[in-house]
Amino acid sequence: MIISRTVQQCGKADYGWLQARYTFSFGHYFDPNLLGYASLRVLNQEVLTPGASFQPRTWPKVDVLNLILQGEAEYRDSHGGCVAAGVSDVLLLAAQPDVSYSEHNLSSEQPLTRMQLWLDACPERENAPVQRLALTKEANYTLLASPDGVDGSLQLRQQAWVHHVRLEPDEACTLPLHGSRAYLQSVHGNLTVTASSADKQTLACGDGAFIQEENSITLVANTPTRALIIDLAE
Repeated sequence: MIISRTVQQCGKADYGWLQARYTFSFGHYFDPNLLGYASLRVLNQEVLTPGASFQPRTWPKVDVLNLILQGEAEYRDSHGGCVAAGVSDVLLLAAQPDVSYSEHNLSSEQPLTRMQLWLDACPERENAPVQRLALTKEANYTLLASPDGVDGSLQLRQQAWVHHVRLEPDEACTLPLHGSRAYLQSVHGNLTVTASSADKQTLACGDGAFIQEENSITLVANTPTRALIIDLAE
């Protein structure tokens, strides 16, 4: 089953220095029916104006995955850690509840645009505080994160797999799914998704879709497309 969630249905915020779109309840946006999806707690796209910052704040014990789409970000923590990331970088922060984190747009001229995912971390698992992966424009498919760090992916503290797909018009990609639930997010472009049950939906830029009880999905790009698939075993 595929249940679409259009970009118009998402929560939104505009604080001047920050513009945001929320798939699930976050900050001022609250929907009791959308508190997350399996272990996926947060899926936001946020734009920080030049020079803007998120001041230090704590997060629950979650894996925070940041995909930089535009600009350059710097992340600092209260233990003295500091890391910068630019376009096509993917950073995985293994958040701890007793550590505070800040985020800064390093440019005084260019906005910072990024996607951010939170995935619940298994209580007994600990990983490196920061992991980084660089996407290449030549790769149609990249496994960004997985439970065991297979194929050079970032290692999560959760049974989940995060895939990045980049397709030109009429190109297709089929992905087997590990779990009974997944979430598909169109980052850019228009695409058609067909599930193993033959259920089919077309997504525009910014749309998402809940995938339930499917063995695989096939994406076909109608325009130049980037998408994320979050495969959730728990």
